[in-house]
Amino acid sequence: MMMMRIMGVVLCAALVACVDVMPQKDFDLEKWWKVGLATNAQWFVSRKANMKMGTATLTPTASGDLDLICANLNADGSCWKMTHLAKKTDTPGRFTFTSQLWNNENDMRVVAVQYDEFALIHMIKTKNGVSEVLNKLISRTPEVSEALQQKFRQFSLDTGILSDNIAILPKNGECTEA
Repeated sequence: MMMMRIMGVVLCAALVACVDVMPQKDFDLEKWWKVGLATNAQWFVSRKANMKMGTATLTPTASGDLDLICANLNADGSCWKMTHLAKKTDTPGRFTFTSQLWNNENDMRVVAVQYDEFALIHMIKTKNGVSEVLNKLISRTPEVSEALQQKFRQFSLDTGILSDNIAILPKNGECTEA
Protein backbone atom coordinates (compact mmCIF):
# COMPACT_ATOMS: atom_id res chain seq x y z
CA MET A 1 0.00 0.00 0.00
CA MET A 2 2.82 2.42 0.89
CA MET A 3 4.52 1.70 -2.46
CA MET A 4 1.25 2.56 -4.27
CA ARG A 5 1.10 5.91 -2.44
CA ILE A 6 4.70 6.72 -3.34
CA MET A 7 4.06 5.84 -6.99
CA GLY A 8 0.94 8.03 -6.92
CA VAL A 9 2.91 10.99 -5.58
CA VAL A 10 5.64 10.52 -8.19
CA LEU A 11 3.09 10.21 -10.98
CA CYS A 12 1.16 13.23 -9.71
CA ALA A 13 4.31 15.37 -9.60
CA ALA A 14 5.24 14.27 -13.10
CA LEU A 15 1.84 15.16 -14.54
CA VAL A 16 1.83 18.74 -13.14
CA ALA A 17 -1.93 19.09 -13.60
CA CYS A 18 -2.55 16.92 -10.54
CA VAL A 19 -1.83 19.86 -8.21
CA ASP A 20 -4.81 22.21 -8.16
CA VAL A 21 -3.36 25.59 -7.21
CA MET A 22 -6.05 28.20 -6.64
CA PRO A 23 -5.41 31.89 -7.35
CA GLN A 24 -5.63 34.73 -4.83
CA LYS A 25 -8.64 37.00 -5.37
CA ASP A 26 -8.29 40.79 -5.77
CA PHE A 27 -4.55 40.79 -6.46
CA ASP A 28 -3.19 44.37 -6.29
CA LEU A 29 -1.00 45.27 -9.24
CA GLU A 30 2.12 47.44 -9.51
CA LYS A 31 5.89 47.03 -9.86
CA TRP A 32 7.44 44.01 -8.23
CA TRP A 33 10.94 42.52 -7.99
CA LYS A 34 11.31 38.95 -9.28
CA VAL A 35 13.41 37.48 -6.49
CA GLY A 36 12.73 33.75 -6.74
CA LEU A 37 12.20 31.25 -9.54
CA ALA A 38 11.52 27.54 -9.36
CA THR A 39 10.85 25.04 -12.13
CA ASN A 40 11.85 21.59 -13.32
CA ALA A 41 12.11 22.86 -16.91
CA GLN A 42 15.37 21.94 -18.66
CA TRP A 43 16.01 25.55 -19.76
CA PHE A 44 16.18 26.59 -16.09
CA VAL A 45 18.69 23.91 -15.14
CA SER A 46 21.13 25.13 -17.81
CA ARG A 47 20.63 28.87 -17.13
CA LYS A 48 20.07 29.04 -13.35
CA ALA A 49 23.66 29.96 -12.47
CA ASN A 50 23.56 33.09 -14.66
CA MET A 51 20.09 34.36 -13.71
CA LYS A 52 19.64 37.56 -11.72
CA MET A 53 16.81 39.55 -10.24
CA GLY A 54 14.59 41.59 -12.52
CA THR A 55 11.34 43.50 -12.30
CA ALA A 56 7.76 42.76 -13.27
CA THR A 57 5.15 45.43 -13.82
CA LEU A 58 1.53 44.35 -13.92
CA THR A 59 -0.87 47.00 -15.22
CA PRO A 60 -4.61 46.37 -15.39
CA THR A 61 -6.42 47.22 -18.62
CA ALA A 62 -9.91 48.73 -18.78
CA SER A 63 -11.35 45.25 -19.46
CA GLY A 64 -9.65 43.65 -16.44
CA ASP A 65 -6.82 41.98 -18.34
CA LEU A 66 -3.13 42.56 -17.44
CA ASP A 67 -0.34 44.19 -19.35
CA LEU A 68 2.77 42.33 -18.14
CA ILE A 69 6.24 43.78 -18.58
CA CYS A 70 9.23 41.79 -17.35
CA ALA A 71 12.64 43.45 -17.46
CA ASN A 72 16.19 42.41 -16.63
CA LEU A 73 19.34 44.50 -16.70
CA ASN A 74 22.03 42.90 -18.88
CA ALA A 75 25.73 42.91 -17.91
CA ASP A 76 26.45 45.55 -20.58
CA GLY A 77 23.86 47.94 -19.06
CA SER A 78 21.20 47.31 -21.72
CA CYS A 79 17.74 46.05 -20.85
CA TRP A 80 16.01 42.86 -21.89
CA LYS A 81 12.22 43.23 -21.84
CA MET A 82 9.32 40.95 -22.56
CA THR A 83 5.67 42.02 -22.70
CA HIS A 84 2.44 40.04 -22.70
CA LEU A 85 -1.26 40.77 -22.52
CA ALA A 86 -2.65 38.32 -19.98
CA LYS A 87 -6.38 37.74 -20.36
CA LYS A 88 -8.51 37.47 -17.23
CA THR A 89 -10.45 34.27 -16.75
CA ASP A 90 -13.69 33.54 -14.93
CA THR A 91 -11.56 32.70 -11.87
CA PRO A 92 -10.36 35.84 -10.02
CA GLY A 93 -6.55 35.94 -9.78
CA ARG A 94 -6.10 33.68 -12.80
CA PHE A 95 -4.89 34.88 -16.22
CA THR A 96 -3.85 33.24 -19.49
CA PHE A 97 -1.58 34.37 -22.31
CA THR A 98 0.36 33.08 -25.27
CA SER A 99 4.06 33.88 -25.44
CA GLN A 100 5.03 34.71 -29.01
CA LEU A 101 8.70 34.63 -28.00
CA TRP A 102 8.63 31.14 -26.46
CA ASN A 103 5.65 29.82 -28.45
CA ASN A 104 3.83 28.49 -25.39
CA GLU A 105 0.50 28.82 -23.58
CA ASN A 106 0.62 30.20 -20.04
CA ASP A 107 -1.86 29.72 -17.19
CA MET A 108 -0.86 32.21 -14.47
CA ARG A 109 -2.30 32.13 -10.95
CA VAL A 110 -1.52 34.53 -8.12
CA VAL A 111 -1.78 32.09 -5.21
CA ALA A 112 -0.67 34.04 -2.14
CA VAL A 113 -0.16 37.72 -1.53
CA GLN A 114 0.68 40.18 1.21
CA TYR A 115 0.20 43.39 -0.74
CA ASP A 116 2.94 45.45 0.87
CA GLU A 117 5.51 42.65 0.79
CA PHE A 118 5.24 39.68 -1.62
CA ALA A 119 3.22 37.48 -3.95
CA LEU A 120 3.61 33.87 -5.04
CA ILE A 121 2.77 33.19 -8.68
CA HIS A 122 2.19 29.70 -10.05
CA MET A 123 2.34 29.24 -13.82
CA ILE A 124 1.68 26.24 -16.00
CA LYS A 125 3.48 26.66 -19.33
CA THR A 126 2.43 24.33 -22.15
CA LYS A 127 4.20 23.84 -25.46
CA ASN A 128 3.57 21.01 -27.93
CA GLY A 129 1.39 19.23 -25.36
CA VAL A 130 4.10 19.24 -22.66
CA SER A 131 3.44 21.23 -19.47
CA GLU A 132 5.97 22.68 -17.03
CA VAL A 133 5.44 24.45 -13.73
CA LEU A 134 7.15 27.78 -13.06
CA ASN A 135 6.77 29.38 -9.65
CA LYS A 136 7.80 32.96 -9.00
CA LEU A 137 8.36 34.86 -5.78
CA ILE A 138 7.88 38.56 -6.38
CA SER A 139 8.50 41.23 -3.78
CA ARG A 140 8.02 44.97 -3.38
CA THR A 141 11.75 45.23 -2.57
CA PRO A 142 14.85 43.28 -3.66
CA GLU A 143 15.30 42.04 -0.07
CA VAL A 144 13.18 39.18 1.28
CA SER A 145 13.21 37.57 4.70
CA GLU A 146 14.47 34.06 5.33
CA ALA A 147 10.92 33.12 6.40
CA LEU A 148 9.55 34.27 3.03
CA GLN A 149 12.29 32.42 1.16
CA GLN A 150 11.35 29.28 3.10
CA LYS A 151 7.65 29.79 2.29
CA PHE A 152 8.57 29.98 -1.41
CA ARG A 153 10.77 26.87 -1.18
CA GLN A 154 8.02 24.89 0.55
CA PHE A 155 5.37 26.02 -1.95
CA SER A 156 7.67 24.99 -4.81
CA LEU A 157 8.34 21.57 -3.26
CA ASP A 158 4.59 21.13 -2.72
CA THR A 159 4.00 21.78 -6.44
CA GLY A 160 6.48 19.09 -7.52
CA ILE A 161 9.66 21.08 -8.06
CA LEU A 162 12.95 19.52 -7.07
CA SER A 163 14.91 21.25 -4.31
CA ASP A 164 17.90 21.94 -6.60
CA ASN A 165 15.61 23.79 -9.02
CA ILE A 166 14.51 26.45 -6.54
CA ALA A 167 16.52 29.67 -6.71
CA ILE A 168 16.56 32.93 -4.82
CA LEU A 169 18.10 35.20 -7.44
CA PRO A 170 21.08 37.47 -6.76
CA LYS A 171 20.43 41.22 -6.81
CA ASN A 172 20.84 43.13 -10.02
CA GLY A 173 20.35 46.71 -11.10
CA GLU A 174 17.04 47.94 -12.44
CA CYS A 175 16.35 48.74 -16.09
CA THR A 176 15.83 52.46 -16.60
CA GLU A 177 15.04 52.44 -20.33
CA ALA A 178 11.51 53.49 -21.25
